Amino acid sequence: MTMTQTHMRREIDEIPDAAARLLDGAAASLKDAGAALAKKDPAFLCTIARGSSDHASLFIKYAIELTTGRAVASLGPSLASIYGVKLSLGQAAVLSVSQSGQSPDIISLVQSAGQAGALTVALTNTPGSPLWDRSDVKIDISAGPELAVAATKSYVNSAVAGLAILAEWTGNAELGRAVHALPDHFRKALTLDWSPLFAALEKSESLYVLGRGPALAIASEAALKFKETADYHAEAYSSAEVLHGPVALVDRSFPVLAFAARDAAEESIAGIAENIAGRGAPTFLTSERADKSARLPFVATGHPITDALCLIVPFYGFVEALSRHRGYDPDKPAALSKVTKTQ
Repeated sequence: MTMTQTHMRREIDEIPDAAARLLDGAAASLKDAGAALAKKDPAFLCTIARGSSDHASLFIKYAIELTTGRAVASLGPSLASIYGVKLSLGQAAVLSVSQSGQSPDIISLVQSAGQAGALTVALTNTPGSPLWDRSDVKIDISAGPELAVAATKSYVNSAVAGLAILAEWTGNAELGRAVHALPDHFRKALTLDWSPLFAALEKSESLYVLGRGPALAIASEAALKFKETADYHAEAYSSAEVLHGPVALVDRSFPVLAFAARDAAEESIAGIAENIAGRGAPTFLTSERADKSARLPFVATGHPITDALCLIVPFYGFVEALSRHRGYDPDKPAALSKVTKTQ
């Protein structure tokens, strides 16, 4: 008997086409967004988001800091909606990421930031939403309808949009080429097999997901997907931070998944993963440096930032299968809804 394909699986398979659609269809808007940032020349930037969108924001934060040397801070949406704080953001650009563009607390803070003089840039999958209407610069991330509750292609397209804007803003031709090569890299990443993780997860109900720099944003998104689709407890840590206490829980029945890209942090992440594997913990690593750890396949894109983003694609395929394997419906996680309107 053939199992009906889930919405989540179909949407994972749509990631390459969704990214290509964004880069082709929104090219003018992405260029205009980069020009607006160049004109503003912000002293610093801030992000506003929740859930998977916040993890996309974290990815963009690292990309901006690594590329421009400008600090990026994450703002808590409740600062405006609950606490009524008016932040001094006149020298800032504020990037909001929200698939629905409907969360009242995010909208409230974006509006407050704009009133304070910040350039407000929105990445959303819903043109005409309240967030869209209240932002100076708006990008339709063009992910298309996403029916599964868990975000996949919208997460990826939010990150791709952020990188494309960054390349336009800075005139970084190398990054621009790497971004436009992403659809082909995503297609290759869809074919990768991470099924060796299954056996290790059968023996535990918790794991750590590690990363550093842009890969920490990928680890954070992966940990959320473990929880929301497979009812599996996962916590994301910087590979450096995990040594400051959390590693005490790791033993032979506590798996560790370490995301490493081909960047300056790869050696550090791999070294910590190998150290943990040496303690007997089932450890999985996306690096050729794996020895005691089990190596998971990855796509090397030739650019350290896009390399990290490609790591989420085979993970999404794995976690969708894990959800079904554990008897859950990845399209309908318990107690969750597609649009969460927090005040």
